[in-house]
Amino acid sequence: MDLRCPVKWCWRVLGLAVFLACGGCAEGAKLVQESASGGVVTYPYKEDRGGPMFSGFRKEALGVMANKCPSGYTILREGETRGYSMVSGTTEGTGDLTTHRRWGLQFRCKAS
Repeated sequence: MDLRCPVKWCWRVLGLAVFLACGGCAEGAKLVQESASGGVVTYPYKEDRGGPMFSGFRKEALGVMANKCPSGYTILREGETRGYSMVSGTTEGTGDLTTHRRWGLQFRCKAS
């Protein structure tokens, strides 16, 4: 009986599961609130890299709004939203506190 194939299959399944799980680790633009007429999209940014207006995720956020509103949209309000902080480090007591900031765009779809 050849056991190599089931082992390889298990590793492939495990690798795929880890890949899919980590997709949420580096999240970009997210539609966090949705209604029939619009919603709120948030995206991460770093102040030292140009702030929210020059974040690489801003274009992604505008794309989320364009997909939701094929006839166009109006941005009603934008500003910093609640981000999150996390401790990074592999040894206990040596972690650094990293703050992740998010920018929010409240929008309304234009009538078609």
